[in-house]
Amino acid sequence: METRRTYHVSDVARIAGVSVRTLHHYDEIGLLVPHARTEAGYRVYGDHDLLRLQQILIGRERGLSLEGIRRSLDDPGFDHRQALLAHRRQLQVNARRTHAMIRAVDTALAILDGGEGDTMDMQELFDGFDPTQHEAEAQERWGDTDAYRESAKRTKRYGQAEWSQIRDEHAAIYADAVAVLQAGSAPDADEAMAIAERHRQSIGRWFYPCSPTMHAGLADMWEADQRFADNLDRFGAGLTAFLAAAVRANARRSAA
Repeated sequence: METRRTYHVSDVARIAGVSVRTLHHYDEIGLLVPHARTEAGYRVYGDHDLLRLQQILIGRERGLSLEGIRRSLDDPGFDHRQALLAHRRQLQVNARRTHAMIRAVDTALAILDGGEGDTMDMQELFDGFDPTQHEAEAQERWGDTDAYRESAKRTKRYGQAEWSQIRDEHAAIYADAVAVLQAGSAPDADEAMAIAERHRQSIGRWFYPCSPTMHAGLADMWEADQRFADNLDRFGAGLTAFLAAAVRANARRSAA
């Protein structure tokens, strides 16, 4: 792209909403080197530099490191147009989810304000809440695994109907697990292991083939990561430990 306009560093800082110090740093590390300098040594940026800066800021929004962004932008195979289109698609998904969450909040407000709560579909309270909100972290942890690639392939096709079905299916599994727990059953009891097996098969049906051994590994993760434990325990106190133990018992039975 031919540069038609030029900007001094203060102009770029004002336009992009970043500090002059940040721009100096990007220049020093080779991330955003201005296309020219004046005789007095002042940095001169062009339109192409501002487009590159936009990509840098997009990368930062996604949580990428500066070095990772630089490698990506300097890769000969980098397609700026395709990168922008991909980002635009993601923004559209985020926008739809945000609007759905606003509707969910409005539903909750209507109930709190004495609206017709009995006639409302309570599932609307959870519209827009994304079950893949930790997708970036999942990719960092497991992106090179066959399970992650298969899950990404399948879930890419899912819409609100599929996610609602998954949510309902898992909620039913957790409710049954809580009932068995509260009835005093042991995690290695047949009824507990049957629920663990339903959970394993649900993962295999919706996300990726999940062997009993892999399922047991997931159970370890639920207990190790407080976020997973909190998410499960909201269905019933002690569910995380109980279901994890049932999953491991089911895996041992399958290996026997």
